Amino acid sequence: MLISCRATVVSAAAPQRFLSNFTRISSVSIPSTFGSSLINNDREKNIKTSLRWSNYSTRMDKKKNLDVTCAAASVPAQPLENADALIDSVETFIFDCDGVIWKGDSLIEGVPETLELLRSKGKRLVFVTNNSTKSRKQYGKKFETLGLSVNEEEIFASSFAAAAYLQSIDFPKDKKIYVIGEEGILIELGLAGFSYLGGPEDGGKKIELKPGFLMEHDKDVGAVVVGFDRYFNYYKVQYGTLCVRENPGCLFLATNRDAVTHLTDAQEWAGGGSMVGALVGSTQREPLTVGKPSTFMMDYLANKFGISKSQICMVGDRLDTDILFGQNGGCKTLLVLSGVTSLSMLQNPNNSIQPDFYTNKISDFLTLKAATV
Repeated sequence: MLISCRATVVSAAAPQRFLSNFTRISSVSIPSTFGSSLINNDREKNIKTSLRWSNYSTRMDKKKNLDVTCAAASVPAQPLENADALIDSVETFIFDCDGVIWKGDSLIEGVPETLELLRSKGKRLVFVTNNSTKSRKQYGKKFETLGLSVNEEEIFASSFAAAAYLQSIDFPKDKKIYVIGEEGILIELGLAGFSYLGGPEDGGKKIELKPGFLMEHDKDVGAVVVGFDRYFNYYKVQYGTLCVRENPGCLFLATNRDAVTHLTDAQEWAGGGSMVGALVGSTQREPLTVGKPSTFMMDYLANKFGISKSQICMVGDRLDTDILFGQNGGCKTLLVLSGVTSLSMLQNPNNSIQPDFYTNKISDFLTLKAATV
C-alpha cells in the first residue's frame, strides 16, 4: 500500500461556516465571527452579514501569512516505478494543467491515452489550474480544442475559486469587487452574482500626473482580486492600492502567486505573482490566496465530490504550488518533470518540498504499467 508521509501545510483561508461541512478541519483557528448561527440554518441565512464580513476582513489583515508550514523531516522523493500500484491506491487524480496536460497551446505527448487509461479503471479525474485568465467554461473549450473530453464540472480554475471563496464568506452583494486580472475572473464573479469593475477595460487607462492631481476611486469596493493580467499597468496598481488602503475592511485576494507561467511552449513568462507582488509592495499587506497551495480548492473539491483526501493523488509540475497543495490536503503527490521543475531542482539540497514520487510526464503511466505486467 502506498502511504503519503510528507510534511503538510495548513491554511486559514476558509472560514468556519464553509469548513463546517467537511469531515476534517485544519487545526488552525478560524475566526469566530463565522459561528454556528450561519451553519446550515435556512431561517438565519437572512441575517445581515456585513458586520461579520467586516470583522473577518480585519482579522485576516493581521495575518502576514495564511499558510502555516508544519515542520517535518523531508523524505527524498522516489522515482515512480510501479504505476499500477499508485493507480490502484487512490480513487481520484487531480491534475494541474500548465506543464502537465499542455504547454501554452500544445498538448503534451501521451496525455489523451493516459487519461483514457485512468477513466477505464474507474478513476475520477479533476483538473485544477492557478491560471485565472479563463472561466471554467472557457477552459472546457480549450480541452475540447486539444481533443480532450473533459466536463466543465471536472475543471476548477483559480478564477472560479475567487468567486467561490467570496460566496463562502457571504461577501455583501451591495459591495463591489475591483479586478486586476482578465476575463476569466469577471465571468466567474458575474455568474456568482457579484458586481465588479476593472479588468481588461482598465488596461488602456493612463494617469496624467499634474500638480495637485488626486485620483478618485469607488468607495463601495469591498474587495480587490488580483490575478494574472497581460494588461497590467500603473493605473490598476494605484486604483487597487487606494481601495485596499482607504476603503474600510477591503479584502485583498490573490488567485495565485505563481512566479512564472507557460504562455507559450518556448519559454517561461512572468506569472500572476508578479502582479500580486506590486500590490503587496504598495499596500504593505499580504493577500489571501485562494489558488494553490491554499487548501481552499482542495476542501471545496473534497466536499463537492465526497472524496476522502487520502484517496487523492495530486499530479503537478510545481513544487511550491502543486505538490504543496497536495501535501496540504493530506494527499499522495506525484511530480512530473514536463513543466517548470527539473530533476536537479527537485534534488537540490536547498529544496525542502519532496513529493511522494516523481516521473518525466504523466504518459509514463502507460510505459511503467507495461513494464510491470
